Amino acid sequence: MSNPARTARSKGRWWHIGVTSVVLAVLIIPLLATFLFSISTVWQNTILPDGLTLEWYGRLFSDERFLYAIGRSFLVSAVTVVISLAIMVPAIFVVVLYFPGLEKMLQSVVLLPFALPGVVTAVGLIKIYSSGPIAISGTIWILIGAYFIVIMPYVYQSTRNSLRSIHAAQLMEAAEVLGAGKVKAFVFVILPNIMPGMMVASLLSFSILFSEFVLANMLVGGSYEVVQVYLHRMLATDGHMSSAIVFTFFVIISLLFALVLRIGRGKSRKMNATSATPADNEGGVTA
Repeated sequence: MSNPARTARSKGRWWHIGVTSVVLAVLIIPLLATFLFSISTVWQNTILPDGLTLEWYGRLFSDERFLYAIGRSFLVSAVTVVISLAIMVPAIFVVVLYFPGLEKMLQSVVLLPFALPGVVTAVGLIKIYSSGPIAISGTIWILIGAYFIVIMPYVYQSTRNSLRSIHAAQLMEAAEVLGAGKVKAFVFVILPNIMPGMMVASLLSFSILFSEFVLANMLVGGSYEVVQVYLHRMLATDGHMSSAIVFTFFVIISLLFALVLRIGRGKSRKMNATSATPADNEGGVTA
């Protein structure tokens, strides 16, 4: 009976390996083709390029327009993430600990970006802020405001999970018993404990904003050209340069997601070690 079971497990394992290999090939082959085209001299009627060169990357990184565009993308994404953390984290903390009845309403508000398409959001913002006392249409500020709304779900979920995992209410009670005020306890006790979750939220939000195109193109366009708008305009002019931009962009986003995964895994190991410590201590005392 063991041989048929072993055979079935072996067949299932090979089936999973085959499916995974096909999926990886579908994902990786277009990326490899893009990279080869970005370093090719001529590639038209042959399976492989006629020659290889780094000329297109040299032109790309010597293009001031590209450098300014990628700098603007980093700036607007970083500023939005900092503002979002500065506003959202204290608000979530206060609602979760002191006004739990408002948490459902807060969840409904932060999930609104998933219900509104980017085009609808952009059109509404342009209509509201193109005139009147706050005429910020076409400026960086309207883009930061729109991006703030986009990343609200990610900041909320990560912060909420972090507060739940560290038992924030008990930590606040312990800090207040020891004489710390609410603000001091939040700054010196809660924030250091939820910092890994905030880092994950920051990097994830940054990578999402860095790759966003619809809002950037409709809200600011050429008046504040970010890297996605620059890429969109280069697609119609030079295929080699566009491929170099796409691959460079992929590398940046991959590095950001690698940081997110590394921090997330470190956080999980720390939480597992913390949860295992009381049990170990209890076993030691009992022994």
